[in-house]
Amino acid sequence: MPRVRLFAVLALVVLSGCAAPGASDGFDTDRDLGYVDGYAHDDVFAFETGDGLTESQLEAVTYRSMARIEVVRGLKYERDVDIEIVSRDEYRAQRAASRGNGSAFRNEVWRGAFLVDGGTDVDRVFDDLYADSIQGYYVNDRIVIIADDTDEVRIDRRTLVHELTHALQDQHFGIGRESETIDGLRAENGLLEGEAGYVPTRYDRRCSGEWQCLPDPQPPAASGEALTQRSFTAGLFLSIYAPYAAGPPFAADLHDRGGWDAIDRAHDDPPRSTAQLLHPERYPETEPVAVELGDRSSDGWEPVTDGGEPRTETIGEATLFATLWENGVVDRPLTRGAGALSPYNYTHPATAGWAGDGLQVYRATDGTDRTGHVWRLAWEDSADAREFADAYRRLLENRGAERIRAAGEGVYRIPDGESFAGTYRVTVTGDRVEIVGAPTVDALAAIRPAEADAREPPAALEGASRPLSAGPPAPTPVTPDPVAAP
Repeated sequence: MPRVRLFAVLALVVLSGCAAPGASDGFDTDRDLGYVDGYAHDDVFAFETGDGLTESQLEAVTYRSMARIEVVRGLKYERDVDIEIVSRDEYRAQRAASRGNGSAFRNEVWRGAFLVDGGTDVDRVFDDLYADSIQGYYVNDRIVIIADDTDEVRIDRRTLVHELTHALQDQHFGIGRESETIDGLRAENGLLEGEAGYVPTRYDRRCSGEWQCLPDPQPPAASGEALTQRSFTAGLFLSIYAPYAAGPPFAADLHDRGGWDAIDRAHDDPPRSTAQLLHPERYPETEPVAVELGDRSSDGWEPVTDGGEPRTETIGEATLFATLWENGVVDRPLTRGAGALSPYNYTHPATAGWAGDGLQVYRATDGTDRTGHVWRLAWEDSADAREFADAYRRLLENRGAERIRAAGEGVYRIPDGESFAGTYRVTVTGDRVEIVGAPTVDALAAIRPAEADAREPPAALEGASRPLSAGPPAPTPVTPDPVAAP
């Protein structure tokens, strides 16, 4: 039976985590599909769940769920899966204990994306986000439940199926990821979380008649409105949530194309960008463009390096959308409507033409902690480049930036005392947009002298602060309402 430390499973998952595979007790792989350790996919249980589950009841529910996932997915479990309960305070303490000293590189990257102000430690923001929001994750053959009240934890069918699907992925394909960039990780997670979100949907279809399914309890209050009161930004949450929002429709598209075999193949060749998640027709042929930045810094500035080479980050289309939405440039993303695999729409004309990007962080060599960045973005054509540049200029204006004509074309300054204070230069050359951010005008020129052939997009945006419409405004809270087993 699964080793259980308490008598129930979580009520709701906002974010799930995956890590390297582990080892546990094996199952007989010669058994029939849909039969796990004495339990069958069509078993009927007489017990109720209103007062929580005993250990033996949880065993029955877990193994029957595993048997049903085998039927839905067409794959057998090879090993057992443990269930562990951890209090939220304990989880928060664990994250705090493992937190490093912060990273100037990471801080400047998220500052450049206008999602975390440079005066805020990004690692602490992420800790707050996960500590307040995460309610379960899979790691090393374990489903770990984060419970606010370990005495009143209730089982949620979709959550259990979601996390058990991660276990099945781990056993058959592995869940290690290759990318180290923001966009690459979001893309690879999109396949993992997409399948783990799509399987419960197909599972639930059988609960209406073919299978007896236990009713889900009412989840605790965790609305998008409550999330906006946390210490992290809604835009940062949207960036992290992209695999859960875009992944299930991506997995469904793969299944429509070639059944589960297509998803099996995708584990060997996962999506390389969130653009492929958001636009499944681009997978697998349209891979992101490698953006070359070079280094033209001088006068006391140098790039942050890794192994002697400038370290580069890729932001990607999904996080670009979150950036524009967080800063009032586009409307909120809840536009798909009820009944969709995901209600959240991350696509917009200002970001849909993304082809690739690279961001380098620079630091002052005078011993201060000043940082800046150079961000080059490739677009499918020059019209897409101009559209994004227009949107980014509107972002700056929404942040209170003023144009500094004496400093050259495309230079803006957000005054001291405001969030994201500093100077920014936005230029367009063909299908490329270059954004440079620095503390001062002089630092801007030292980090990246302006290219003579770069030109600024039309100045028609000046004075405009209205959002670019991304569809009808949503009638629900501005951050995503947590969906069961996202």
